[in-house]
Amino acid sequence: MTHPEQVVLVDATGSPIGVADKIAVHTADTALHLAFSCHVYNEDGNVLVTRRAVGKLTWPGVWTNSFCGHPAPGESMEAAIARRADFELGITVTDLRVVLPDFRYRAVDASGIVENEVCPVYRAHTTDAVTPNPDEVAEFEWVTPESLHTAAVAAPYAFSPWLGWQLEQLGS
Repeated sequence: MTHPEQVVLVDATGSPIGVADKIAVHTADTALHLAFSCHVYNEDGNVLVTRRAVGKLTWPGVWTNSFCGHPAPGESMEAAIARRADFELGITVTDLRVVLPDFRYRAVDASGIVENEVCPVYRAHTTDAVTPNPDEVAEFEWVTPESLHTAAVAAPYAFSPWLGWQLEQLGS
């Protein structure tokens, strides 16, 4: 029997205060919880962007950063990132470093589902071929950071809100 995926609930300072089932926490009144975003680069300096699978609960079919996820209770952020990189994209990431340690956001999807996350942003590299999990990723592209920024500014509706805010804060 598999157990439901759990997320770490946090207070306004980002300190853990409990756990909840992931499916139960993402509602119209989502509790603040811990997550991460990761931007993956290749050896050419291009960044991987992914289009969320149309079956995703929130922001289905929109383009976003390489991948996101939630650390399980007791799981290190590094282990969670490695787990999700493999699960979503079939890749191993290296040179992991946090680039926006204090990123936090709240956004409401068109369906009314709220994302409410303390979500440090990481940068990593891979030399692996991407083999996306179709339940997570509809398609992907390697793009220059400049073209990603230009596209996100020109057509913000085509991208996840957190990606737009991350790009603003990263200045890229």
